[in-house]
Amino acid sequence: MCAADEEEERRREESGANLHPECFVCAAHRPNGLGIRFRAGADGSIRATFERGRLFQGYRGMVHGGVISAILDGAMTHCLFARGKGGVTARLIVRFLRPVGAGRPAEVRAWLKDYSPPLYVLESELSQDGKVAARATAKFIDLEEVEPVLRDGREIPESG
Repeated sequence: MCAADEEEERRREESGANLHPECFVCAAHRPNGLGIRFRAGADGSIRATFERGRLFQGYRGMVHGGVISAILDGAMTHCLFARGKGGVTARLIVRFLRPVGAGRPAEVRAWLKDYSPPLYVLESELSQDGKVAARATAKFIDLEEVEPVLRDGREIPESG
């Protein structure tokens, strides 16, 4: 990794840490969090390799589906951070294809599919042993649009 890439990676990590410092998925200091470290790919995608043990099991030997969903969602959030943006999940659809084994390495990646202000559409996949185990599609609302929604007591929109 060249110095410019390292600087960009540091900037992206600081952006994420500043926007959600207590994140269950990526905050390194949380003792019971996942502490996943995402890296930007040359193609604009985000990737991370991780391994989680029994603490995050649902059924014996399998990572809990809610944890898998959180990882997929977190990867998509970091895809926005890599673009200097923040976003809140408005819709998340997860398709579980096969169990994810606890205590074994897995990889997650995410990429931007579409942007129609104020909504981003992203996709992510979680793989283990070279096979896709879960995939997700999500709509995120630009973080700048969330404060008025909260202030006015409205619902987060799914379309522009």
